[in-house]
Amino acid sequence: MPAPTTTPVSQRSLIDNVIAQIQAIIEEAEEKVRPLEMEPFRGRLFELFVVADGAGLLDENAEPNLTSDEIARVLADRWDLRESDAAAKLASGSMAGESLSKMRLLWSFLRMWMEWTYAWQRWQEFHQDK
Repeated sequence: MPAPTTTPVSQRSLIDNVIAQIQAIIEEAEEKVRPLEMEPFRGRLFELFVVADGAGLLDENAEPNLTSDEIARVLADRWDLRESDAAAKLASGSMAGESLSKMRLLWSFLRMWMEWTYAWQRWQEFHQDK
């Protein structure tokens, strides 16, 4: 019997689940006032990265995907960061405290996700038998 393929519905469900877990981890780190780069947050985020890679969702050409750009877009929308940023720039030039905290955590997350993606893509280049 052939292995089941990922259907668009189950793939969308996986994407929604991974993003929800990423959001929960970021919000937990914010609540505990801890950096994402420290355990247990970093390890939990990396496990989600591995899941995304295993499902083939790190490819920018895949639609839908779990690239850093897509995750940033979804989380920024959920946290109203686009509106907060625009309103802050109009009002005073600085972002509100809660929005700024979320934005900083989002940047930390994105930096890690992009670095892992880059390293993962270049793994073979440095680990081939010579």
